[in-house]
Amino acid sequence: MRLLRIIKKHLIISIFASITLGIIVGNYFDVSSLKNLILPLTFMLVYPMKVTLDFSMLLEKPNYKLQLSAQILNFVLFPLLAFVIGFIFFKDETYIRLGLLLIGLLPTSGMTISWTVMAKGNIHEAIRMVIIGLLIGAIVTPFYIEFYLGSEVDIPIGQIFMQIMVVIFIPLILAYITQKVLIKKYSYEVFHKKIKPVFPLFSTLGVVLILFVAISLKAKILVSNPEIVLEILLPLMLFYLTMFIVSTLVARVFFNREDGIALVNGTLIRNLSLSLAIILSAFPDAGIAALLIAVAYVLQVQIAAWNVKISKYIFKSN
Repeated sequence: MRLLRIIKKHLIISIFASITLGIIVGNYFDVSSLKNLILPLTFMLVYPMKVTLDFSMLLEKPNYKLQLSAQILNFVLFPLLAFVIGFIFFKDETYIRLGLLLIGLLPTSGMTISWTVMAKGNIHEAIRMVIIGLLIGAIVTPFYIEFYLGSEVDIPIGQIFMQIMVVIFIPLILAYITQKVLIKKYSYEVFHKKIKPVFPLFSTLGVVLILFVAISLKAKILVSNPEIVLEILLPLMLFYLTMFIVSTLVARVFFNREDGIALVNGTLIRNLSLSLAIILSAFPDAGIAALLIAVAYVLQVQIAAWNVKISKYIFKSN
């Protein structure tokens, strides 16, 4: 547990170490068998974070205006933004555009809740955004991919739905059952104070391990074309910067401080873990897109951290 806490505390360093080790191992050894670890590692990443969700929030009356605004950004504007940026910068790189589109399509993760707590935003609405975003994303993703890239890449809709079932719905159901069992056995207070904080540590380890697998599988391509990192960094920075500006403007104009912070974190933070899982499992020829998502991990953590620091200036206390 001490090691897991160190990894979580120094996530950026851990990600860099995972990527570096993946490049070294993948360049010198045959790592093709590591593909078999993608599914269990993805489950390991997703399930613990879902155990921490407060499912009772779904039974309370939501802020309809806030939730609708978040989902319009998440499933209308930002997927379109990802497609446009991908077309401008990677017109001849279909699979990189696919990776960027998946990032734009799959919003929110457990980190949305964490960053909202740190910025002192509306945690209840942030939780709703995570759950609603996961459910909508699970349903519409295959159809969005078909709509935007169906003429350029073979879309295994059935396989994508199967992956989504494995990495969203099954962990969500098991997490709900786990939460109920633990609360019944140890009490609500013990679960929230002592047990609940442990689960995200395993999700963090899952991020580091799945990045190692993703990079090692395509290490030879990366070593032979190191300039590709710079080629994908600029479009990613443009994508995140545009999302941040749009989300912040909407939040400032239409919502109070707490709701605005929840909106920004519920739209700026993308579900990179699920994006990576779909890329590696449903599109075996799209390995280069895994590098795009790996770089997005590093960038997103930095942007989210800075967003927390400057939120007190952007959103003045009521």
